[in-house]
Amino acid sequence: MSESNAEGQGEVKVDEADLPTVRKAVAGAAIGNGVEWFDYAVYAYLTVQIGLNFFPDFSPAAQSLLVFAGIAIPFVLRPLGGIILGPLGDRFGRRQVLAVTIVLMSGATFLIGLLPSFSVIGFAAPILLLTFRLVQGFSTGGEYGGAATFIAEYAPAKRRGFFGSFLEFGTLAGTVLGAILATGVQLGLPEEDLNSWGWRIPFLVAGPLGLVGFYLRSKLEDTPAFRAAEKQDTTASAPFREVLRNVGPQILHLIGFVMLLNVANYTLLTYMPTYLTQTIDIDETEALVVLIVVMVVMMIVITPIGRLSDRIGRKPLLLGSAISTFVLAIPAFWLISQKGWVPVTIGIAILGIQLVLMLGVIGSALPAMFPTRNRYGGFSIGYALSTAAFGGTAPLINTALIQATGNTYMPAFYLMLAAAVAIYPLIKMPETAGLDISHPTRIPGTDRYVSDREPAAT
Repeated sequence: MSESNAEGQGEVKVDEADLPTVRKAVAGAAIGNGVEWFDYAVYAYLTVQIGLNFFPDFSPAAQSLLVFAGIAIPFVLRPLGGIILGPLGDRFGRRQVLAVTIVLMSGATFLIGLLPSFSVIGFAAPILLLTFRLVQGFSTGGEYGGAATFIAEYAPAKRRGFFGSFLEFGTLAGTVLGAILATGVQLGLPEEDLNSWGWRIPFLVAGPLGLVGFYLRSKLEDTPAFRAAEKQDTTASAPFREVLRNVGPQILHLIGFVMLLNVANYTLLTYMPTYLTQTIDIDETEALVVLIVVMVVMMIVITPIGRLSDRIGRKPLLLGSAISTFVLAIPAFWLISQKGWVPVTIGIAILGIQLVLMLGVIGSALPAMFPTRNRYGGFSIGYALSTAAFGGTAPLINTALIQATGNTYMPAFYLMLAAAVAIYPLIKMPETAGLDISHPTRIPGTDRYVSDREPAAT
């Protein structure tokens, strides 16, 4: 495939990979995202056991806040991971950096499963827990942007939406697997065994998952777009400086939209188990079953949504998600507050539909906002900044707001705020469905294009 640049200076030839290679690339990228969300699910679904083992002297409410702080605090290092790892991926290649991130992520999760409790090593236990979480935060700062870039640059232009949707299929698969394992140990073990050692089992599973992901990634060449850029000597020579110079506006637009994505993602997939059981007072087993069923349905429909975006475009689906979130967040939480099996399922399904409309599209839409030479760095920095501010903090903010106000609708108000912020950058986002992403990229709101062959910033 080939495209001329905006000034008609010739053609950049980027050979498409064969379909089996594309499938391997998609699998290798998606499994890393799955490992990341596997950890979040296990951590979120086992908050009681983590609280008992690492914060035993606090009340249940305080334990929940401290456990959720263990989700929120590592996000401080996400921007650092994006700033360091993302530009390195533009300079030295996507595959090498992604091999590092999956080892760090899965290794840290595995080590949490081996970590002695507070009763054994005292305050060293929560300190080490936070340390491993910080390692995860740093590595994931470079993981998502790299994985999305990897898939987008391997996928054929006309099917980028379909293949890109598998990135978030990995998110849902990792979350479902973590939820099933956590639920399995909760239902299958006596309470004493669960609280003493059984909670560790799901964390230990991350070790072999990470090894599989590392193997898949190590067996692939780098993306066709990056190899073409290397051959033409157009990779970023000063990647971080170029990101700030070339794609600052795209980063700002990405941050505005990803605020909604992250608030919705972490509210539904990470915070909702605690909200249902501790705030709404729904039976734990019932809550876990409803969430797992909704997530399985999301897995079923996510790739058709990606395929649909190849036909009608990314923007209609993303705008539909943002507008429907703003309109339906309060009705969804009202249904959840009714506590019955049917209304709770419908309420969570509404939130799930709004979220999957975004998840099925972002893997193809967001990488296409950036040129090859700055794609990994620009995407990673913007995504990590937005996730640090609005993603991992969502469970902590929702818990704190409910405790401060006594209003159980605060998560709905937070979703509405994020949706209102996201609508403007989505309107300004250029439609990229079907376009070769080696094509020069228009900076939103301007007439300027950033070409893959644009000289390095000076």
